Amino acid sequence: MSNDYFKFRQFTIHQGRCAMKVGTDGTLLGAWARGGKRILDIGTGTGLIALMMAQRFPEAQVTGFDIDEQAVAQARENVVLSPFASRINMVCQDARCYEPDAAYDAIVSNPPFYEHSLVCPDDRRSLARHTSSLDYRSLFSLVQRCLDDEGEFSVVIPSECKLKFESEASLAGFFKVRQCAVKTTPRKAPRRYLLAFAKHPSALFVPEEGVIEEEPGRRSSWYTELTKDFYL
Repeated sequence: MSNDYFKFRQFTIHQGRCAMKVGTDGTLLGAWARGGKRILDIGTGTGLIALMMAQRFPEAQVTGFDIDEQAVAQARENVVLSPFASRINMVCQDARCYEPDAAYDAIVSNPPFYEHSLVCPDDRRSLARHTSSLDYRSLFSLVQRCLDDEGEFSVVIPSECKLKFESEASLAGFFKVRQCAVKTTPRKAPRRYLLAFAKHPSALFVPEEGVIEEEPGRRSSWYTELTKDFYL
């Protein structure tokens, strides 16, 4: 991996002008989230998750937006160079002001998640990581008005943010319908959670667990299977 780009099977992510680089969180979410014919990626950054969703769902029209002008410009370049350019639209806009022209079947987000930690001196990186740019309540308000009644909203969240995020989901009238606790290695506690919410409860909710590495440097069979269509 170069600091300036990351090559996947069907597309390349150039990221030199983006505050947040390609990482495990975004790759996990892009490979795990459910889709539909209309997909919205909130806080698209490099465009990674939007491109992954376009690859996984060939009939989908995908919209990605971000408040960072430089990130959106680079995401547009990544989209133009991909096989999915005709199906992805990138928009530079404050999420709190976004008004959809129609509901989305699926919404995905690797959202700003740190509420009380020390703010990074890099303004653009801070914007991407901290809820000062989009707090949980505003995020769920946005999802409430954008998500179809039968749609699903999927996120990846650090374990320390899970309870607060779920509380805001409940206050907004959402139900957790899927969950995957993700461990770095088998003996460690979950470091992150993949969560999915809907406007109606699911009778089939069964918590899952995944492990990224069986041991340092060796990917698990779960992670390999999940991401097999993306990594070279």
